[in-house]
Amino acid sequence: MRRVGERAPVLHSDVLDRLGRDIAHGVCPPGSVVTLSTLAEEHGVSRTVVREAVRVLESLGMVESRRRVGVRVRPVEDWSVLDPQLVSWRLTGPQRDDQLHRLTEIRLAIEPTAARLAARKGAPEVGERLVELAATLRRLGEDGRGADAEYLEADVAFHTLLIEASGNDMLAALQDIIAAVLIGRTHLRLTPANPVPVSLDHHEAVAHAVAAGDEDRAEHHARAVVMEVWHELRDVSFTPPLAPA
Repeated sequence: MRRVGERAPVLHSDVLDRLGRDIAHGVCPPGSVVTLSTLAEEHGVSRTVVREAVRVLESLGMVESRRRVGVRVRPVEDWSVLDPQLVSWRLTGPQRDDQLHRLTEIRLAIEPTAARLAARKGAPEVGERLVELAATLRRLGEDGRGADAEYLEADVAFHTLLIEASGNDMLAALQDIIAAVLIGRTHLRLTPANPVPVSLDHHEAVAHAVAAGDEDRAEHHARAVVMEVWHELRDVSFTPPLAPA
């Protein structure tokens, strides 16, 4: 047990998060080099802890370690930009707006197709669950709880289930990216407490279309859900509230 006043140990995950954010935010730009000893001193941890964090960053393509040189930040083109952890770091940085635009473009490419496939292949219980989740979003949204954790949980469950139900393992591999976007927007307070009613309508329409096996309607309304966000993102200042995802 720690004594009163004793500092909590700095964990590997803490150092990883700090380093990851510094690189993702451009504080440590591509081409910059630091040593393990320098990083250990800056973060007040052992070189072993830093080395563990660097290994994770290497797996993401963000850095490379060279003996007698140090840890070099790699070009952005080498990064695993679809990794959820990297997505979350970039969403909190100065390039947040651009990141949100790009992620919305990915959603627009993925979710309508996933909805069509879910309507074609989804088991009856999938449609039933989507209808339940859409009803939860409606209830919470109309109660002004669109920014609550419960709303976020239902929203993430809705969109990840929709992608899983596509039956396409390659699309399913991207579901964590969609979840990271939804979580990131909520944590950045970009999700309104009072969701846009038409977006709630589209969520319900997607659910009922999947349940009915109506591929055209499922694809149409899934596209409409993402387009609500797309239109809001045209105002890069994010002054108005974003539509619910």
